[in-house]
Amino acid sequence: MHVVSINIAAHIIEGDWTGREAKSGIDKRSVLGPIKFKNEQVEHDHIVDRTHHGGYDKAVYAYAREDADWWEKEIGTSISNGRFGENLTTAGIDVNAALVGEQWKIGSTILEVSQPRIPCRVFAGFWNRPTLIKEFMAAGKPGTYLRIIKEGEISAGDSIEVIKTPSHAITIRDLYAAKNGDRSKALEIGLVEELSREYREWAKTLTT
Repeated sequence: MHVVSINIAAHIIEGDWTGREAKSGIDKRSVLGPIKFKNEQVEHDHIVDRTHHGGYDKAVYAYAREDADWWEKEIGTSISNGRFGENLTTAGIDVNAALVGEQWKIGSTILEVSQPRIPCRVFAGFWNRPTLIKEFMAAGKPGTYLRIIKEGEISAGDSIEVIKTPSHAITIRDLYAAKNGDRSKALEIGLVEELSREYREWAKTLTT
């Protein structure tokens, strides 16, 4: 399990699909490391819409290279690392099967799995694919946001070590399925202490 690539938005892009701000930092490109992960963000990355991106629970976004490869076959196009807007492109670890609250040691940094990524029209516009939101939700491969528990540095090629697993069995995939309408694990989700503030409030609606 390792980091294939670290990706940042070195510049801001604009388009009629970028929403209220009319700008976005979704266009992330691979960079050489080591890169610092601190102050609830990735060094040199640009986050425009801080209402929906960044902050403690969404400081880092990870997406698996294996899932990107699946998408390449699914839609018949080449997908570079960072194309999903991810800061970390990983290999050898199923990020969607990660437990909420699971902690990863990468380089000198410790990250904690927090919540899945939910697609938006900026994502679809960036890919110039109007059907992408529906396809992304149906695919069940959302990737995961992570909190920065211990600030440090990460380089491409660094190993990913799972150093802490919570006692529950709720995964990022489970949260994503619930967001997609599956209420089969509603009670279990509501008991997860490591839920982000956003998901803790949302979980209250699952059983009402």
